[in-house]
Amino acid sequence: MSIYTLEIVDGGMLTTVQDLGRWGYQRFGVPVSGAMDPFALRAANILVGNEEGAACLEMTVLGPLVKLLTDTWIALTGGDLTPMLDGEPMPMWRSVRADSGSVLSFGGLKDGLRGYLAVAGGIDVPALMGSRSTYFRASMGGHEGRALKASDVLKALEQGGRYEERCLPKDFPAPAYGHTHEARVVLGPQDEAFTSKGVETLLNSTFKVSMDSDRMGYRLEGPTIEHVSGPDIVSDGSALGAVQVPGNGQPIVLLADRGTTGGYTKIATVISGDIGVFAQAMPGDEVRFKSVTLEEADSIIREQRRALDGIGDTAPVAALSIIVDGEAIEIVDEKGAPLTVKDAPGDGPGEVRRRVGATVDGRTFEFEVKVKDLEPSG
Repeated sequence: MSIYTLEIVDGGMLTTVQDLGRWGYQRFGVPVSGAMDPFALRAANILVGNEEGAACLEMTVLGPLVKLLTDTWIALTGGDLTPMLDGEPMPMWRSVRADSGSVLSFGGLKDGLRGYLAVAGGIDVPALMGSRSTYFRASMGGHEGRALKASDVLKALEQGGRYEERCLPKDFPAPAYGHTHEARVVLGPQDEAFTSKGVETLLNSTFKVSMDSDRMGYRLEGPTIEHVSGPDIVSDGSALGAVQVPGNGQPIVLLADRGTTGGYTKIATVISGDIGVFAQAMPGDEVRFKSVTLEEADSIIREQRRALDGIGDTAPVAALSIIVDGEAIEIVDEKGAPLTVKDAPGDGPGEVRRRVGATVDGRTFEFEVKVKDLEPSG
């Protein structure tokens, strides 16, 4: 069963429904599509209690204007588009309770390029070949095979069970993207088609993201990568993250909407754990490549997996303090240790309730305080 959950008041620059992609149909010429930043989409879903591959909204540069049509939980991950819930700053990389009638808006791009909005239950659009992802070049999947626009109304699958606020593990900080990026690669499958100088050029140069970059692939501008005898090969399968080098010697990193096959040499493949580097890189940003082993690549993706698995914990306990004459004074217990309590959901965006106790002259008082984060961290 699904219920109407989101009304699109303004579609933003490019907002589409995406999940983890349409796998298993490349042999028929159907691109995988799916989220450009799979880690961010997975995290958003887990934060609101969904299966990690559930459908979300992928938002690019300018976020949409969205009205909530029911009480629900939402989470925002990926690029920071300055989200606001009912005009108040909304924290990212944690779940937030949103009331029916609330309005989610975005103030402008602050960091990264693509943000992900998950709602409890997951976006419910018709599944095509096992996926709800949008491949808008062929007008297939997602919501009517296109980017979202004003007056679109989306359903979410009904989510049952008890729910609590969630956030990233304490030892895994939310990503900060910036404008200088490092992408780790495993050389191959056709690195032998390049001179040793060509391989060194890839690994020791800085490339700039071209304006001619999109969901199919990121074109990079920089020093020419030298082939041994030419760029052409018998067409083979196009893997996610493959670094393809055509005759002009300028690399192209193949991404979510890549074609299913290609006939240019591929000098390296970006590791799964760093695919999000290109999802969040703006035209004009700088990118460098670093070679790693398969074992190192496996270790990196395992660390990301550990972070996702750790999201199931509720929001961390917080130390209490009070403000006296503008100075924060930490509250401690009778042993001098900081007093910490767990947060409970509040009545509005950025709010939590904390139940605390105090002992004065041998008498114990219990009371509840409501705390509103005026400057929530992303």
